[in-house]
Order: sequence, then structure tokens, then C-alpha cells
Amino acid sequence: MTLINRNSDPLRLGTMMFFQYMMFAVWWVPLAAYLANLELSRNLTALILSSMAFGSVVSPMVGMLADRYFRAQHVLAFSNFAIAVMLLLAANTSHPLGLFIILVIAMLFYMPTWALTSSITMFHVGSDNFSKIRVFGTIGWIAAGIFSAINSGWLGIDFDGTHLPFYYGAALSLVASLFNLTLPDTPPAAQGQKASLIDIMGFRSVSMFRNRNFTTFIIIFVLSMIPFTMYWSYFSEYLADRGYRLITITMSTGQVLEIFILLSVPFFIKKFGLRNTMMVGLAALAVRYLALYLAGDEAGLHFVLIGAGVHGMIFGYYHLGAQIYTDRTAPDELKSQAQGLIFFITFAVGLFIGNFICGWIIKMFSTQTPDGIHYQWDNIWGVTFIMSVFVLLAFLFFFKNKEGKAHQVQGSKGK
Repeated sequence: MTLINRNSDPLRLGTMMFFQYMMFAVWWVPLAAYLANLELSRNLTALILSSMAFGSVVSPMVGMLADRYFRAQHVLAFSNFAIAVMLLLAANTSHPLGLFIILVIAMLFYMPTWALTSSITMFHVGSDNFSKIRVFGTIGWIAAGIFSAINSGWLGIDFDGTHLPFYYGAALSLVASLFNLTLPDTPPAAQGQKASLIDIMGFRSVSMFRNRNFTTFIIIFVLSMIPFTMYWSYFSEYLADRGYRLITITMSTGQVLEIFILLSVPFFIKKFGLRNTMMVGLAALAVRYLALYLAGDEAGLHFVLIGAGVHGMIFGYYHLGAQIYTDRTAPDELKSQAQGLIFFITFAVGLFIGNFICGWIIKMFSTQTPDGIHYQWDNIWGVTFIMSVFVLLAFLFFFKNKEGKAHQVQGSKGK
């Protein structure tokens, strides 16, 4: 079996991934620090950070458009252009409600692009080779840190925790939109099939829940997003509170390891199986919060780097494994919707719940003082570590050692 179809143009697919993740990381990573500088309430901060969750709601619907009506690369190009407009508006407002509305609209266009880029890639190279292309997204995420370095280090301008990242995100989104028009053609696989209201809403992939093992996996995945969110949404606030300046660069250390992890995913799955590969990713989630618990209020650099560094294992082995598992389980005519479904479950359901639960945990272990908010970070990370261990045990005992097949899901075609 060839590693990559010679007609798939892996260079263009890799460049697509590079821009798609770079344009997001440049402004999302330091967002919590920016919101903290605006001195917003804990609930309002959680609500704005949940814009990602609201945006994920439409992922299955956009997947349906790519499955049935429009070429996926055209849907992607249009989405990225709309994101550029929204981020430009976000850069020019600090009003909490206005910022929330603008970011929700931006995320309504952005979040489906992760599923779109995944389905485009798997259409051309297959799920077994997906990680070889997806690694370029990780490189793009790391490269986003260069803007922080240029502004903070070379130009002496504060970057992380300001509105400047929105401008860079807007520019990169526009570049990505133009580049998307050059991607390999990805026509709608289910074009011409009769569509019911369920299809129009993008919910045909819900039929996959007839597979009991898939349903079990989804429940555990939602639970895993609660501890995962503490790092994803609030880690920049922790670093800013502890006096770190180059927040984007510090958090990008995990993506450096992720490059090698993603390249090793096909080997690990072939050698140890998909379930065991994902279990390693969940174990790394527990290791992250143990390290941050040991870092505590002092935020010792070596423990902080361990906590950030294992992100590659968490994402590469667990989250990417979830995408591969979903692709293997979904029927051909539902693959884009199925990828939209897993992102909906991850970021609409899991992230939304996680943002508020983690926000409540932070509030419970913080006090307002005349000098500002005092956080008990050792307690915050300790609670998150216990939650991570619970999820790992649930995966170990309840998710069976088998992989879904398309034929296991009946009644998935449009009627």
C-alpha cells in the first residue's frame, strides 16, 4: 500500500492544514489572558470562551453541505473569508457583549473547518495517512508563536493579552481563503441523494449512535473534555497570573512534541491498536495535571513545560485517534457529517460544559483581594488531576477493544 496517493497533492493539503490552525492559534491561545486584562466576570469570561462551543453546533450542518451540495474546498474558502471579516471586527471592539457576539459568529464559520479539512484530507489520502497531513496543522500552530516573539521580543510591543492577535488572525484567514481555492477537488459524495429534514440539519450522522460502542466512546469523550478544558481555555490565564510574558510560545512547546507524535500515530495504531493508542493519550492527560499540581502556585518552569509538553500526546493519540475511529465507523455518505459530529461533541457539548465547570472550580479556589484575584492553583490542578484519572478508568473499563465498521450502522442512508 502506498503511503500517499500521488494524485492527492499532499503539499497543498499540508499547506491547507498549516494555515487553518495557524490562523486560529495566533488569537485563541492568548484569549483568556486578554479577557482577564479586560477584568470581566468569571461567568462572562466562560461565556466568551464558549464561543468555540457555540460555533461547533453547526459543524454537522456544514458537513452536510459538503457531503451533498457543494465542493468541500469551496465551503472552506467561503468560511475562512467570513472569519477574516469577523476577526477584524473583534480587533476593534472591547465591549464584552459585542466581542462575544462577534466571536460566536466567527466560530460559527471556523469550527466546521476542522471537520472539513479532516474530511478533505481523508478523501484524498485515507484515514490511515491522515496524521501525515494533519501534522502540518501542528506546525502552523507552533509557527503562530512567531508573531508573539516578533512583537514582544523584537519590537518591544505587548502582544499576548492584547487585541493585536485578532489582526494577525484576520490576515491569515484571508490568505487561507484564497489558498483554499487551489485545493484538490473534493466533490460532494452524496450529491443527488434525496435529503430529509434530518439531512438538511446535518443530523443523519446521529444514526451512528446505534453502535453501542460508539455511543460509549462519545459519552467518555464528553467527560474527558471537562479536565481537558482547564488547559485549553484557562492555561493562558494561569501563565499570565504567574508572570509569564511569552504565553503563546510557552504553550506551543506541546505542539513541538506533537509533530513527532502525529508522525508516529500510524505505527502506534498498527502495532498496539487504536484503543490502546487512545488510552496512552488519556494517560498523558492525567500526567499533565499531575505536573501542574506539582508546579503549584510557584509555576515552576520545568513542571509547566511538562504540562504543556504532553499536549502532543493528548491530542495526537487521543483526539486524533477519535477522528480516525469516527471515520472508520461512519458510512461513506456520512463521513463529512461524522467528522462534524465528533467536533460538535468535542467543542459544542464537551467544551461548553467544561468551560463553566472549570470556571466554577477556579472561582471556588480563588479570592478577591485589594491587590487583585488570588488563585489557589495547586488545588485547581489537583481537582483536575482527579477528574482525568476518573476518565482514564472509565475508558479502560467501558470502551471495548474493537473498532466500528460502516456496516455496523444501519439505516444511515437518506430515505
